[in-house]
Amino acid sequence: MSFSNLGLLPALTAKCESLGYTEPTPIQQQAIPIVLQGGDVIACAETGTGKTAAFLLPLLQKIINEKLKGTSVLVLAPTRELANQTEAACRELAPKSIRCVSIIGGAGYRAQSEALKRGAHIIVATPGRLMDFMERGAIDFSALKTLVLD
Repeated sequence: MSFSNLGLLPALTAKCESLGYTEPTPIQQQAIPIVLQGGDVIACAETGTGKTAAFLLPLLQKIINEKLKGTSVLVLAPTRELANQTEAACRELAPKSIRCVSIIGGAGYRAQSEALKRGAHIIVATPGRLMDFMERGAIDFSALKTLVLD
């Protein structure tokens, strides 16, 4: 089994291989095809099994294929640490044309606000800071297609 067998674009498959990911993990084998088809997934797997790539890869493909503009994906993470890890994975897997922004407490509000103004296809946020930005009217979710509760 390879990432290309799951229906991923060659560019995403090549990115996985360049990062040393040659075979999808069981959670990726199960989740990626479902997400690519537009299905909903509830998944549990141990830390380090590739859950983040299991949802990011098909969502990146959707953004690429549909040429989505604006923030089309919101990933809600319970902690800053998980949000930072998810954003780092997004930056690692995404083509340069796709922008991922982290909105978390404990980080500079101004820098996050400026990043949002530049535009983001994917926002990774913690609940408290997300609510703060929403209350200020600083986030536009009019193009939102997918919510991930991580």
